[in-house]
Amino acid sequence: MGKQILTVLGGGRPKGNTAQLAEAFIQGAEAAGHRVETVSLVKNEVKGCLGCNACRYGKPCVQRDAFNGLVPTIRAADCIVFASPLYFWTLSARVKAFIERFYCIAEEDPAPPLGRYEKYPVKDCALLMTAADDFFWTFRQAESYYKFALVNYIGFHDRGTLLAGGCGDTNGPPQIGKTNHLERAFAFGQTPYPPED
Repeated sequence: MGKQILTVLGGGRPKGNTAQLAEAFIQGAEAAGHRVETVSLVKNEVKGCLGCNACRYGKPCVQRDAFNGLVPTIRAADCIVFASPLYFWTLSARVKAFIERFYCIAEEDPAPPLGRYEKYPVKDCALLMTAADDFFWTFRQAESYYKFALVNYIGFHDRGTLLAGGCGDTNGPPQIGKTNHLERAFAFGQTPYPPED
């Protein structure tokens, strides 16, 4: 039986490099028998956390945006795949805001592990990123944030990253089709989970 995967699109271009990378991943995941739901953060605006702590007193998030409606989808997912272009050496602001709002689905943890304050739902996660540059340090800051925030702090189980550099000039049309990244994304989508016995 396949897993439920939520793909969160944080890029602004509907046919851009990141959208194409995510689509190749999704095709691979569906070919492997997984169910995939996709959320565009352009079509579903999610604002950053206000830090008001209303959610700590049993109230829904005070923000009137798409996030509250996405909470059931987040809870139902076995794996959340974050797809983002590289903006200013890290994840896009849309994806960062989406991650910040996980605060309202956390629960009190009477004995939190070192460096964590709350208990979050147990999920797997993966990261898909695109960038124009392809230096050894291009994704270092973004990958660090992903590991610190999602894996180490929230406690999601890392299923891997696909960091697709060299996707063309930022002012030009998408160039990801001239690389091998789409084939890699399809293969990655097929294997976020090993075949079940």
